[in-house]
Amino acid sequence: MSDAAVREPTRAPKFTKGSTLRHVVVMTVTGSVGLMAIFVVDLLNLFYISRLGQQELAAAIGYAGTFLFFTTSVCIGITIAGTALVSHAIGARRREESRRLATSSLVFMTVASGLLAVATLPALGPILTSFGATGRTHEVAWRFLVIVTPSTPILGIGMATSGLLRAAGDAKRSMYVTLVGGIVAAVFDPLLIFGFGLGVDGAAIVSVLSRVALAWVGLHGSIKVHDQLAPPSLRDAMRDAGPLAAIAVPAVLANIATPIGNAFVTAAIARFGDSAIAGYAVIGRILPLAFGAVFAMSGSIGPILGQNFGARQFDRVRRSVDESFLLTFAYCVVMWGLLALVEGPIAGLFSVSGEGAELIRFYCYYVAGTFGFIGAVFVGNAVFNNLGFPTLSTVFNWSRATLGTIPFVWIGAAYFGADGVIAGQGLGGVVFGILAIFACYRVLGRLAERREAGIKDIPLVAQAISPFNSPKAATAIDWVDAEAEAAE
Repeated sequence: MSDAAVREPTRAPKFTKGSTLRHVVVMTVTGSVGLMAIFVVDLLNLFYISRLGQQELAAAIGYAGTFLFFTTSVCIGITIAGTALVSHAIGARRREESRRLATSSLVFMTVASGLLAVATLPALGPILTSFGATGRTHEVAWRFLVIVTPSTPILGIGMATSGLLRAAGDAKRSMYVTLVGGIVAAVFDPLLIFGFGLGVDGAAIVSVLSRVALAWVGLHGSIKVHDQLAPPSLRDAMRDAGPLAAIAVPAVLANIATPIGNAFVTAAIARFGDSAIAGYAVIGRILPLAFGAVFAMSGSIGPILGQNFGARQFDRVRRSVDESFLLTFAYCVVMWGLLALVEGPIAGLFSVSGEGAELIRFYCYYVAGTFGFIGAVFVGNAVFNNLGFPTLSTVFNWSRATLGTIPFVWIGAAYFGADGVIAGQGLGGVVFGILAIFACYRVLGRLAERREAGIKDIPLVAQAISPFNSPKAATAIDWVDAEAEAAE
């Protein structure tokens, strides 16, 4: 096959030209709006449930949210794989390859998330018990999850198509995909919870409806607007399973580390009663809203890195990383100050009192600022996943969720109670944020060495190999490049 056939003569991919700072800002802003819309669903559920005046119901939503964060993290990990490979193919101007990979990523998402839902449904009771839920709180949380969990594949499709739209550079339409979920929740939550008197069951039904809307808008954008999907093919899906899994598996493992770490923190907080759990549940809802731009940073800059990496514009890759770190820390400092100003109204809004209100106050004054270092880990994850070293994401996220959480939280709880739990979690994030920055620039340095040495992509097994070793180390993305070169 000719080089022209592999690298199709299309116009330059969006992120390979123009200001990298502008691309980072636009993608992060639109990504954060869309991502926050997902978290708004959980926030509205908690808000309306808290209006029922029963603290155990709010605690139940907190426990359920911890589990849902786990399933969402799995979907995010698979989305990362599809977005990385598709954006890389787009940057290299291989349109048909990008369409094939896009379809394969949706098949991969549907199968994996469907198996996840089937596997976890029978285990919901024991899982909630391990979190510390008991009595009526356990029963309500279980019923909520039984309704929501079967819709996990629908959520996965919505998230995957949002990632495909980001890979194509359509920041606005990608935002619409997730924004519609928040709109559905805003409209139907009060109607089902109060109007029909369904309470927590109504909140669960609305969560499912919002996921359906997510998937519909995403598929419309990918199929009708951008023609991103090739006709489904079992052969193509099997062929692409390898490179997708090479990034998806470590990315999923990296993402599930966070909810597992949070589960340990939840169990530690549960020792101090339902009031503390209710306060922690509120923190868990305001945190993604306050720091939505930081959460979005990893997924937002991924396509920018992927396209420029595919186009071999390494100077733009380095510049995008520098700007991402600067924006992350600047944003977190500003948001820390804002949270300190509004901590009182936050507790009152969700009817949290006593120890729960004190926990919210302590977080806003003293712990929120540490999120800048968590953001550094997120930026590092984007670099690792999109430049072909996803195993490093797994290493850092699991290290932060274990070594950076358990000993810090255990000591904090022993000496300072519930406040010490969240302070310990924040301090551990600082340590691993600093390490992630160091590792990130080591990756960029190794890629520069490969470029200077004139080393071409190597068709080895599609696994991420530590960038601290030889510059000849192959990456997960090398497999895709090797296939294209072999086709020539």
